[in-house]
Amino acid sequence: MAAFPGRVAVNELLSATSAHQGVTVAGWVRTKRESKDFAFVEVNDGSCLANLQVIVDGRTAGYEHLGEVGTGAAIAAQGDLVESPGKGQRWELRAASLRVVGHCDDDYPLQKKRHSDEFLRSIAHLRARTNKYGALARLRSRLSFATHQFFQRRGFHYVHTPIITGSDCEGAGEMFRVTTLDPYQAGARAQDDDFFGKEAHLTVSGQLSVETYCLALSKVYTFGPTFRAENSNTSRHMAEFWMIEPEIAFADIHDDMQLAEDMVRELVAFAREDCAQDLELFARFVDPALYARLDQVMQSEFVRLPYTEAIDILRASGRSFDYEPAWGRDLQSEHERFLTEEHFKGPVFVYDWPKEIKAFYMRANDDGRTVAAMDLLIPQVGELIGGSAREERLDLLKMRINELGFAEQDYWWYLDTRRFGSVPHAGFGLGFERFLMFVSGVSNIRDVIPFPRTPRHLEF
Repeated sequence: MAAFPGRVAVNELLSATSAHQGVTVAGWVRTKRESKDFAFVEVNDGSCLANLQVIVDGRTAGYEHLGEVGTGAAIAAQGDLVESPGKGQRWELRAASLRVVGHCDDDYPLQKKRHSDEFLRSIAHLRARTNKYGALARLRSRLSFATHQFFQRRGFHYVHTPIITGSDCEGAGEMFRVTTLDPYQAGARAQDDDFFGKEAHLTVSGQLSVETYCLALSKVYTFGPTFRAENSNTSRHMAEFWMIEPEIAFADIHDDMQLAEDMVRELVAFAREDCAQDLELFARFVDPALYARLDQVMQSEFVRLPYTEAIDILRASGRSFDYEPAWGRDLQSEHERFLTEEHFKGPVFVYDWPKEIKAFYMRANDDGRTVAAMDLLIPQVGELIGGSAREERLDLLKMRINELGFAEQDYWWYLDTRRFGSVPHAGFGLGFERFLMFVSGVSNIRDVIPFPRTPRHLEF
């Protein structure tokens, strides 16, 4: 027998086309307003942003327990769904019975309607019960689904790449060490005594691994957690974050940019339609310009701009930048915003970057100075996607590994893929949290992931 027979989700009840008898709703109390002989109880079960109003009166079985029903308590109410005479709501539940499922202590910290994000980060285990963070959780869930849908419809295969790795994809060295040895134990122990017998780390990217499957299945992607041991306390960095990383065989940098553009357009359109109610909350209370920015991305041309031309545009702008643009330097946020918000007024792909500021696996261009790399820059956000054609030529890849002082033996398996049937291929990485910031207008990356991991913060 079901624990709550006849239970219907709040979103289904609110979208009903007719009245229903004998339905059950179960959820958490958001507010309660009492009069002499009856009470209005607002219930939310997380299925949508809106609450369902439950009417409890003296005829309701369990009415005597109404005093135990405070904000945060979990209840179940059974009764009839009827049209509501109140404004702003079509339906309400006339409760025939009321049951307190979970009592809530008086010191429940979410009594007030509005709390600061800083306060809610201190109780991250409860913040999903607020309107904003419930909406973020649903948005994240639906866009995760839409990501898989985008790739699966196009014949991509989902590959689960390892979280524990022996390779450093970016060559930055900012990796978390994985070990079974006690790092605080006195006395050194040999590396051979460790679990893997060699250094192991949490991955910073699934790219190198997923490339091996690209060179067998042609179109693949990975979507999973990645880690960076960067001691940075900013609104755009975390130690743990999720990456969407597709890889396509028999493709070049232009194919790569087109795939990235198609994905961004489709995911934004999906959010606008599928997540409309939750997006409305962000447009009203977080970022009034949200709809305009999302629509701009869907409707604008995605400019293709060589890096050298980007530098020329910046230098000819007459603008005084804090960081002077110069060939061979990375673009700063002020440069990205000028290009996307003022010069082109839309998304911009900057491609063919100086090889000295890009990773070893990026394909060398014929000029000997640049590589076939691309960054997608978005208005008010900056870099959203980074990708490249991969260096499929064994001799050039080995040369680049040695130039950077890496050890060939650490990448022996990666080099094998260039020895045995190598083909041109390309891919990119999209930081899922960065994308959620763009779609929601939320300005701090710690607020778009359920359990943020940052320096000195590891509560649960």
